[in-house]
Formats: sequence, structure tokens, C-alpha cells
Amino acid sequence: MIWYGIASIRRGEEVRPALVLEGRLVDIEASAKALDFDAVPAFDSVDEMLRRWPGIVAELSELARAAAANAERLEELDPGPLDILPPFRAGRLFCAAANYSEHAAEMGTQLTDKAERQPYMFMKPATSVVGHGAAVVLPSASRMVDWEVELAAVIGRDARHVSVEEALDYVAGYTIVNDVTARDLNEREDYPFKTDWLLGKCFDTFAPLGPWLVPAECIEDPHNLRIQLRVNDKMMQDASTASMIYDIREQIAYLTTILTLQPGDVIATGTPTGVGMGRGVFLKPGDVMTASIESIGSLRNPVVPEFG
Repeated sequence: MIWYGIASIRRGEEVRPALVLEGRLVDIEASAKALDFDAVPAFDSVDEMLRRWPGIVAELSELARAAAANAERLEELDPGPLDILPPFRAGRLFCAAANYSEHAAEMGTQLTDKAERQPYMFMKPATSVVGHGAAVVLPSASRMVDWEVELAAVIGRDARHVSVEEALDYVAGYTIVNDVTARDLNEREDYPFKTDWLLGKCFDTFAPLGPWLVPAECIEDPHNLRIQLRVNDKMMQDASTASMIYDIREQIAYLTTILTLQPGDVIATGTPTGVGMGRGVFLKPGDVMTASIESIGSLRNPVVPEFG
């Protein structure tokens, strides 16, 4: 099995699905034609590919292998800094809160024994999603905007009442999400319920996603990946997905007791220690966040003010 990713690349007025090979990006449809490979149908978008994922992934992997072996026959894409878009149009973003013990501790969160509770999930809207290179906008109402690198599992087929043992069979692939948070807006004093997930988490641009989707078969163990985030040149988060409290299987199984997961849904699986809140350091205009996960890549986003 070779490693490959699937990206959405802007080419002029069009957005085209592309294969990401080692150091190269090539248009999927053009590559299939150049290699006389007709097993993969033409797709207008990665969204369409995800809707048909179980029926196409084997052929897509064959195309990736052929493309890697015949790189000299393919036109390499050279996207600009803002032309690597979110890899697909995210359906719903489900986010795991306090899913790494050290992060819970740095936030002052007291967790009961795992056997006594269930995963705690919240949602972010698709309007929060931006791609690689796009700016994260600091809302003028907040002075405490923070970062959270997370491994994101992307659903590839409908899932309802799924067992823990079967859960990973419903994952099309993995990508990176940065769960940006306005910490000072996440807490309320004007209501008896104190946490405001909408106000703290859901601003436009608060969910950088990408840079591409890596099929599940290309990642040997999603629960053993190095996960990091730098702000400018300083390492802030550096941990392993092995430290999750609830693993990806358990999160999927839990969510499907509540609702039907659908192709394109994203599960952001929690962030490790090293966020700004624990340090008393927050994002400012001009900062650049680089979120990286082993076997996926790096997602880079500059920070700008809302007005200015």
C-alpha cells in the first residue's frame, strides 16, 4: 500500500479533486485519462467521491499506485498558497471535549472515572471551516483566542447503532482540524448554564481543516500518531493520539446511538495538552499556526484581526 491523499485544488474558476503523492499533486481525472485508467469515474468534487466512497476506494487506490509508478507521464499541479481548499465540504463537525487527560488537567477540568461517564461531544458549523493557508479571523469581542490541533476522522458511509468493533469500517479517511476557541466567550455569567459552546467555538474561520484527506487504509494505526501544533516557530502542542481517553471507535459508536452519521461528517477527536489557556498565551494578529499530524501532513493558517 502506498500513501496518498485527496485534495481539492482551485484551478482558475474551477475546483478539482487531486491526488496527493509524495511531494506531488496531480489532477485525478487528467491522471486517469493519461494512464488509460477508466475504473475510476470522473468526479466533479471530493464531496461526490465521499458519497460513493465504499464503491470507489479500491479503484482509487489502484489509480494512486499507477500514478506513483508513472509520475513522469502526469502533469504536476502547482497550486498557489490559497488554492488548497478544504478537502471536502464538511457536513457536520462533531468535536470531543476533554478527551486527553493532560489537557483536561491544564483546563482545570476534574474528570470522573471513564467507566462512570460517556464521551462529551459538541458541534461546530460548516461555516467555521477554512482551508490550508486561509486566515483565521480574531473576533473583536475576544481577547483570548486559542488553538487546538485534533485528528479528524471523516465518515464514508451512513452509520447508525454501530458497535465499537465495527466503527472504523465507517471511516473514509483522516485529516487535521484546528478547533479554534474564544476562551473568554466560552463561559457565561448571565445564565445559570455556564458554558456557551456556540459563542466560544463557532465563529467563521474557527475550524481550519485539511490540507487533504488521507484514506483510512493509508494510516496503519490512527491511535498512534504524533500530533503537534506550532505558533510561529514555537512548539505548543506535541503529543500522541495514543493518549486519547475515548478512542475513535468509541466516539463513533457513541454518536451513532444518538443520530445517523453521514458521508462527509467530521469527528474531531480531541486535543492534547499545550493550548494557550494553560499557558496564559493567546493568538494575536500576525501569528501563524501550523498544525501537524504524522502520516497526514501540516495545516498552516495565519491569524488576522476582524477589523484592520
